[in-house]
Amino acid sequence: MKLCKRLLACGTALVGAAVLSALPAPAAAQQQKPNVVFILVDNVGWGNFGVYGGTVPTPNIDRLAREGVRFNNYNVEVQCTPSRSAILTGRHPVRSGTYKVPLPGEGKGGLAPWEYTIAELLSADGYSTALFGKWHCGDTQGRLPNDQGFDEWWGIENSWDEAGYTAWPLFKETGQPTPMIWEGVKGQPSRPVMPLDLKVRPIVDEKYIIPKTVEYIRREAAAKKPFFVYVGYSEVHPPVMSNPNFAGKSTERSGEFADVIAEMDYRVGQVMDAVKAAGVEDNTIFIFSSDNAGGGAVPQVGPGSNGPFRGNFFNTPFEGSMRVPAIVRWPGKVPAGVVTEQMLAAVDWLPTVAGMVGAPGLVPRDRPIDGVDASPFMLGKSDKTGRDSYMFFGADGELMSIKWKFWKTVFRYTADSPAVESPYLRPAFPLMYNLSSDPHEDNNLFYTDFTTAWVLAPNLKLIEGYERSVKQYPNIKVGEDFTGYNK
Repeated sequence: MKLCKRLLACGTALVGAAVLSALPAPAAAQQQKPNVVFILVDNVGWGNFGVYGGTVPTPNIDRLAREGVRFNNYNVEVQCTPSRSAILTGRHPVRSGTYKVPLPGEGKGGLAPWEYTIAELLSADGYSTALFGKWHCGDTQGRLPNDQGFDEWWGIENSWDEAGYTAWPLFKETGQPTPMIWEGVKGQPSRPVMPLDLKVRPIVDEKYIIPKTVEYIRREAAAKKPFFVYVGYSEVHPPVMSNPNFAGKSTERSGEFADVIAEMDYRVGQVMDAVKAAGVEDNTIFIFSSDNAGGGAVPQVGPGSNGPFRGNFFNTPFEGSMRVPAIVRWPGKVPAGVVTEQMLAAVDWLPTVAGMVGAPGLVPRDRPIDGVDASPFMLGKSDKTGRDSYMFFGADGELMSIKWKFWKTVFRYTADSPAVESPYLRPAFPLMYNLSSDPHEDNNLFYTDFTTAWVLAPNLKLIEGYERSVKQYPNIKVGEDFTGYNK
């Protein structure tokens, strides 16, 4: 009965939103809805930008931070697909069957069409929506961006490593299709438009992703319609390949990784300039973040910096593997110059953006939503985000750690080096760290001081709550054609 009521409430809200969005709205009313620009860079750790202590000059990203809120305790998921799924749905990826990156030949994966994304939510609220760049949440028709709420998209189904596949002579003998860049519009099948190879890899942001984003902003702002553009920037995902216009061009930096970060900052500046030139800067929520930490896979290039934290992309679940940059700006609405230790997570974006644009009623009620609505914090109306805990799951869909306030409990972990070659290890007793005094997670308090065992109590409460929710709403299996829970 309760579930039926939730479904009815959600359905009523969605139908109401659809009816309202179909009606012509006055231009003044349309202008009141803020635009949303979400730039998601790839595998860039906590400490690479100037405002996070990085040594490569990043003036545009630094300015974005000065004009908004910079998070020091923003947390993502274990891999690219899980993080992007969490951002789009507000749900732990283990619930959606998206808790790991699908490997070539594994079959169908990604988000089931039943999942409700932030693009679908904003579409229901009258927004135009677009994605340019990396998707990585499904590579079959029916599971692509234009099937999941985006009016249009141009980019890649999976990830940038595919750019190097055809460079290997034996690749054609695998029977796998040639990696392609795709485009699509809502209501029509997506189609391949050009090969994804090592020729396009170093110039894809310069020649395609950012120009398409800039043109979209110009067009939609001129049309006086609120828009949401999600930019899946390519770097610094392997193969890391610096743009010829940036490679070795400056005495202020040295090496390929530094050149890639410098280009990234320049491209962010181009999008910022486009928003300003379109005359919508004061009415645009600008979100900038990374999907995962850096390091652990490209030693020949350099891992970048994960700040003062232990771990890297593969060395989970230590802080260096899960904390990444996150910046939010909305002039006149989001307080400027705020640097916060408040916790935020990838799953929080869907309910938070819904709250910021005035559409909290469109957040689904027929499924578990793990994100919190941090919009009061973003808008300066609260000093708390509403999140004081975070459950981190591994690439096998099982729990690895829990952060509760400034306490971190690790139930499973990977060896420090080389983590990419290590299995998940389960200690006899959980590892426990006080992140306020030991951010590098060096001193396992469960080994040195048993008086901290009380911290297990709030952890167990969180685990019990999650397990209860799974009994009511079983997790979706990888690739499952899920159509909804029993009413």
